[in-house]
Amino acid sequence: MTLPKTDAPGRPRGRAAGLAMMILAICLATPAIAGGGDDHSHGPAPAAVAAQGTPRVAMQSDLYQVVATLKGDRLTLYVDRSEDNEPVTGATVSVTVEGKAVPATANADGTYAVSSSHLAKLGSNDLVIQVAGPDGEDLLIGSLVVAEAVSAAARPGGAHAHTDIPFLAHLKERLGQPEPGRAWALAVFAVGLALGLALRSRRMRPAAFVAGAVLVVALTGTAFAHGGEDHDHDAPTVVPGSNTPQRLPDGSVFVPKPSQRILEVRTTTATPTEVEGATRLIGKVIPDPNRGGLVQSIGGGRVIAPEAGMPRLGQVVRKGEVLARVERPIIQADQAIVVEKVGEIEQQIGLAEAKLARARKLVASGAGTAISVSDLEIELEGMRRRRAAVSDIRTTPETLTAPADGVIASTRVVAGQVVQPQDVLFQVVHPGSLWVEALSFEDAPTGTGTTALTVDGATLKLEPKGVSRALQQQATVLQFAVVDPPDNLRVGQPVTVLAATGTSATGIVLPRNAVVRGTGGEAMVWRHAAPERFEPRQVRVEPVDATRVVVRAGVKEGERVVVRGADLINQIR
Repeated sequence: MTLPKTDAPGRPRGRAAGLAMMILAICLATPAIAGGGDDHSHGPAPAAVAAQGTPRVAMQSDLYQVVATLKGDRLTLYVDRSEDNEPVTGATVSVTVEGKAVPATANADGTYAVSSSHLAKLGSNDLVIQVAGPDGEDLLIGSLVVAEAVSAAARPGGAHAHTDIPFLAHLKERLGQPEPGRAWALAVFAVGLALGLALRSRRMRPAAFVAGAVLVVALTGTAFAHGGEDHDHDAPTVVPGSNTPQRLPDGSVFVPKPSQRILEVRTTTATPTEVEGATRLIGKVIPDPNRGGLVQSIGGGRVIAPEAGMPRLGQVVRKGEVLARVERPIIQADQAIVVEKVGEIEQQIGLAEAKLARARKLVASGAGTAISVSDLEIELEGMRRRRAAVSDIRTTPETLTAPADGVIASTRVVAGQVVQPQDVLFQVVHPGSLWVEALSFEDAPTGTGTTALTVDGATLKLEPKGVSRALQQQATVLQFAVVDPPDNLRVGQPVTVLAATGTSATGIVLPRNAVVRGTGGEAMVWRHAAPERFEPRQVRVEPVDATRVVVRAGVKEGERVVVRGADLINQIR
């Protein structure tokens, strides 16, 4: 079959329509490719967060730390001691700028303020700060950099502005600005329609292929020309330029001076010290065995409340005070024996009374003696006492009394309750006399200083009382007396006992609160590297007592370590 050399009538019109549709598709796709909106903007990149920030300068000497922040032409100075980060108040401070010394005014919040028009000049301003305080006089030199504010106003089109030809601009204005998704769909449809019309002719096939290739290159090239996956510019960079604490990328923490004062951050200089080593033991609080005791029933029975009622928790009692009564239980067989015994005694009492009456008549008639009457009276009185004693077995309850002066530490009984023999009904404890019992799975410590640490952080001073000669759970039992126990100490409360071993240990002694736990559970401290920057340091520590530890590795001599507020710094993210 031979194709005609010329197209059929109307075919040029179709090819022209196809080319027109291609031009229209490119025109309509332009807003989706080069247009802004929907976070595809090509305007200027946003300024870095706090890139300019608050102009500030930090200076440090052997005596003082000074951090100055500028707001307008007012310079606020934070003056702290280098040794312990304690704010310096009542000092004489002056700032020399542009060769002119300006005295600082003390504020009520412990800061100092200086106002000068020279401070607000753009660029680097050299400052000389003179501090005369209780620790001596010192000069600190630093440069305050005041950067020019960068306008954040975006320009239309931005650096990637695409200039349209007048015809396309006029056409887009006539057709309106379509949405990107709708423009892409219409462009694909128009391109397909145009290529279909163009391919109907053998003569237009090369032109159609060339136009399609150009269109593909244009579209893909524009796609690669975009920014990241979110079609945006680089993310803003966060730098310490404000009074907001933040953790830096290297793991250190930026804590501005205002936050340090709110958190009451304090430091100390690491100095090697030789101390007596200690071992850690697990213990619990027990009552003094000589100043308290347990209340139990010997035979058991039903509990009867005394006249004053059942004792309550925390009630103060005296030795011998009645706490409760227990009605003894009597089984049926025993009750029959008691009744039989009472009847037998009563029968004997009746015979004795009859003999006594006859003896008294004989004495009255002169035929008897007074001695026989006296013997019968004594025998009768003994029988009556035996009857009363046997009857009391059924009716008299067991009386439970306090074994010592103290308070009711625990009670496990109510009126009417049936208790078994040897059940602990009450525990009486003297709150001013408490002991600590600990278990040692190694040799018993031989040091003299022993302390204990409670769960809530309270420190207890202990005096040794005794060491067991028999093992309990394969451990040696140690008992200590608590010196001046606090009011909130309770019997059975767990404690950590730090017993001195008698051996010496050399290292840097720090308060126990200075050591915190990292994300992996490792022990670490915070080093005060700069006036407003703190670095974490992993350490190896050993206990000294309930309040101190000795750092054996991880901290160098002369470094400043946070001893108060370390746990708060550790929480900054």
